[in-house]
Amino acid sequence: MSDQHLSPPVKYRVVATGLPEVKIITPQRIGDSRGFFSEVWNDRDFAAAGIEADFVQDNHIRNPLRGTLRGLHYQLPPTAQGKLVRVTRGAILDVAVDIRRGSPNFARDAAVLLSAENWQQLWVPVGFAHGYCTLEDDTEVQYKVTDFYSPPHERGIAWDDPALAIRWPIDAEALIISDRDRALPRLAAQPDLFDYVR
Repeated sequence: MSDQHLSPPVKYRVVATGLPEVKIITPQRIGDSRGFFSEVWNDRDFAAAGIEADFVQDNHIRNPLRGTLRGLHYQLPPTAQGKLVRVTRGAILDVAVDIRRGSPNFARDAAVLLSAENWQQLWVPVGFAHGYCTLEDDTEVQYKVTDFYSPPHERGIAWDDPALAIRWPIDAEALIISDRDRALPRLAAQPDLFDYVR
């Protein structure tokens, strides 16, 4: 049989979360005695899976301690960011919250375990706030964004907003949170959100 009749290998498995726009992507890993190879981003293949994104910046974060919580963050237009998040060491509970006024899923979250072991990524599109909590010491998180970091457009929502009722995996008293994130407003007090477009 000639190669032209063989099906191309499946490089990514893409699954929607409870929020249809937020997707879990699992890249294929090809391993041998040397280790493994994995193509973690391919513009053409992701577009074919319904994820169209022009990434402009890569971020890499090291979190020394379990229970580090970052979020919930987002940027407003004209520098609103879509994010493709993955973990290369350790594990996190990654959370996306729909903050599009008028959305049928407004204020609902999708929470996904991302780890170096499961090799999954989370696509968080524009219109969603994002945060995570580390589940292991020495966890490293990497993510691509679709626009540049812009302090004037940066916003956030309180991680413990009772209206969101996010089920974080670590007791609140044990969490490591920056003073800035502790001061973020609740969703109802945040005037700067997105509008839902059908």
